[in-house]
Amino acid sequence: MSTPAERYAAFRQQQAELGPALMSFRGLYDFEFDEFQLDACRALEAGDGVLVAAPTGSGKTVVGEFAVHLALRQGRKCFYTTPIKALSNQKYNDLVRRYGAAKVGLLTGDNSINGEAPVVVMTTEVLRNMLYAGSSTLSGLAYVVMDEVHYLADRFRGAVWEEVIIHLPESVRLVALSATVSNAEEFGEWLGEVRGDTTVIVDEHRPVPLWQHMLVGNRLYDLFVTGRDGVQRVNPALLRISRDEARRAQLRGKRGYARPGRLRPPSRPEVIERLDAAGLLPAITFIFSRAGCDAAVMQCRYAGIRLTTDEEREEIRRIADERTAFLPEEDLAVLGYLEWRECLERGIAAHHAGMLPTFKEIVEELFTKGLVKAVFATETLALGINMPARSVVIEKLDKWNGETHADLTPGEYTQLIGRAGRRGIDVEGHAVVIWQPGMDPIGVARLAGTRTYPLRSSFQPSYNMAVNLVGQVGRERARLLLEDSFAQFQADRAVVGLARQLRKAEEALEGYRQAMTCHLGDFQEYAEFRRRLSEREAELARQRGMARRAQTLRSLEALRPGDVIRVPGGRRAGVAVVLDPGFNGRGGGPNPLVLTINKQVKRLTPTDFAVPVEPVERVRIPKNFNARSAKDRADLVSSLRAKIGGRDLGKPPRVRDHAAEDEEITRLRRELRRHPCHGCSEREDHARWAERYYKLLRETEALRRRIEGRSHVIARTFDRVCGVLERLGYLEGETVTSEGWRLAKLYTELDLLTAECLRAGIWERLDPAELAACVSSLVYESRQPDDGRRPRLPAGPVRDALAEMTRLWGELEEIEQEHGLSFTREPDLGFVWAAYRWAKGCGLEDVLTETDLAAGDFVRWVKQILDLLDQLKEVAPEGGTVRQNAIKAMDAMRRGVVAYASVG
Repeated sequence: MSTPAERYAAFRQQQAELGPALMSFRGLYDFEFDEFQLDACRALEAGDGVLVAAPTGSGKTVVGEFAVHLALRQGRKCFYTTPIKALSNQKYNDLVRRYGAAKVGLLTGDNSINGEAPVVVMTTEVLRNMLYAGSSTLSGLAYVVMDEVHYLADRFRGAVWEEVIIHLPESVRLVALSATVSNAEEFGEWLGEVRGDTTVIVDEHRPVPLWQHMLVGNRLYDLFVTGRDGVQRVNPALLRISRDEARRAQLRGKRGYARPGRLRPPSRPEVIERLDAAGLLPAITFIFSRAGCDAAVMQCRYAGIRLTTDEEREEIRRIADERTAFLPEEDLAVLGYLEWRECLERGIAAHHAGMLPTFKEIVEELFTKGLVKAVFATETLALGINMPARSVVIEKLDKWNGETHADLTPGEYTQLIGRAGRRGIDVEGHAVVIWQPGMDPIGVARLAGTRTYPLRSSFQPSYNMAVNLVGQVGRERARLLLEDSFAQFQADRAVVGLARQLRKAEEALEGYRQAMTCHLGDFQEYAEFRRRLSEREAELARQRGMARRAQTLRSLEALRPGDVIRVPGGRRAGVAVVLDPGFNGRGGGPNPLVLTINKQVKRLTPTDFAVPVEPVERVRIPKNFNARSAKDRADLVSSLRAKIGGRDLGKPPRVRDHAAEDEEITRLRRELRRHPCHGCSEREDHARWAERYYKLLRETEALRRRIEGRSHVIARTFDRVCGVLERLGYLEGETVTSEGWRLAKLYTELDLLTAECLRAGIWERLDPAELAACVSSLVYESRQPDDGRRPRLPAGPVRDALAEMTRLWGELEEIEQEHGLSFTREPDLGFVWAAYRWAKGCGLEDVLTETDLAAGDFVRWVKQILDLLDQLKEVAPEGGTVRQNAIKAMDAMRRGVVAYASVG
């Protein structure tokens, strides 16, 4: 046992290693920190920024919370940013429990609580807007935590992360928390360039070990087994099952009938029962379909699954009733509350974006408390929400991405299974893939074993960004700032590799040039003549082919029933009579249906005619002619033979050799014959080297163009954006106009179109509900492809306003095309009727029934409309009606299920 003196010495040694701030911070937690957490905190206390890349559930947020601790200890501020409002709400609650409500604020667009507190949790967009507005709230800011910073790869919202990183004051230390990415060092190097000293901490160790399985039928197999040599391999039993099933499928195919195989995937209730029996609950089952998640819950309910005790059911009912007490009874009935709560009491629930936010939050709370044991979720749950499970189940390894069924990427797979294993609760986590017919265990193992998930920037300048930057720092300085983006950093890195290829290609070109040297003269000059001659002959052949195809199509389109034609070549060569021209006027022809002299009915295509076709005779086709009747065919062929008799119809027209007539070809051939190298005995050997030379030269030029295309690509896009803004009067050289400053305050995807609508006064004649309806078309984007149905629209001024908005969009699109851009999408009218009805005071049941929307989607889109209306009330021209109507529309829409935004 150590003496007091020894214990004091050990304490002083530890204090020296950790630093006083880290020592006091560690005392707030009841678990030992991992080495990567300590390393990151040490770097932060030493004054560096940090990038921490570690698996989901490994405890990265401890480092972010240390930044909060440092700020409070120093009497300064820390902003904690997250990509989604739900995660902001969750973090806010965590920090309030630790530091008290007086020290913590929340800013998400929906909520504004204690915004001047020393610690403020916010979405990344809110911080970006603060930076552009020069908000006084930034005063005293020392640390910014960017949770889930790998979101900067997001195609739609990723640019915001880079904007914040580039524009934060130099004195602010950045704490970037990322999922495991394979290019963390590259990202950290960029952070070091734009933010100063940045320590990169990469940890691939999971605090809770993960076991991977496949559920085949009702049997759970380990995906990997360790051999006697200590090497992990794919389980041979799974490989044997895969081979046997493939043989059975092949046998069924040969026999020509589909007898069910011996194996079938288990039903969803069977999966839950199997996991329960194995002690692997609570579990999250990922199903890449909202309807599939809801169906899974119902299937478990109908199967009689009950995973809770009487006490747990009582607790679940109490929490659910308390959290929904604010909602009107009629809305709860519309949302199927009682049926939903009954499923919760059984310990089962769905979790997806179509659910009411309140319902999702209740599921999250109950699951975290261990009261709900089985959740069926879409992949959005894997992004940020702290909701770990003992097990994660993946039903299928492909998902619909909006355009096609695409395989899961290794990064997506890892993100999903990262939820498995609760730190401090589970000894190990489990990932279970459900076996499906045709599934390859080796493919699953490859997916599970891949560790390459590079972070790729999605950054590009926007109109709002451009006017803000020009207004703050001027155009040239703005270009230089954008050159600091991670997108340009990665493009430049790629250029380094391309430049290396270019140097090698140029060295090879010099070698080829020497190899084709001829003692009689300049063989490169001679080879150039040959190349130009070959290209000219190919070009003429292309032109001749195109002209001939056009003439052939025109001649086929002119055919009429009864025309006797000669098919010039191929298997169908000979005389035939046209039965049907086969031209439908919709780009589907002409494909004439003919009766040949051999009494066969054939469908011809333009490829059967090397030259245009001309009728050589006509025969009458009887009105009642039936091509399927052998007698009718024989009678018509008899008429055909009688019509043409023994006449010689001559040879098909020949294609003229335009090359023989071309002056350029004649000149090049003459130059070739005159050239001294033409008589070289090794001419063709030299020519082969010349062909290689010119092939590599083409590849080299393409490389050079790629390099030019990647150099300064962000700045060039910025110049095009500024060109559009100058054309429309938002910029005048280095000056932001009054209209430009209005655009600078519009943070929405269709920022320029919104500004143009305000400038044109399109919305001045609308009442509040009509304004909300029109604004909806600027934020809403349908999840489903256009099915051709016209969306329902209110009568009167709304239709005129929407038509004017669409006309403005068309004009903007033309201007963008002139400047080489394509930023502005067409307004989407799919939510107009819902927004109008809700703003008019209609009930939730009416709106959802009329529009076929999920409650969660409805609430989310209404909140986005409210956000844009809130901006309009600030920037709309004074003296007009838009400002007041925006306020009235917001008051009318912020009610019922929309009004509540939970932070408790």
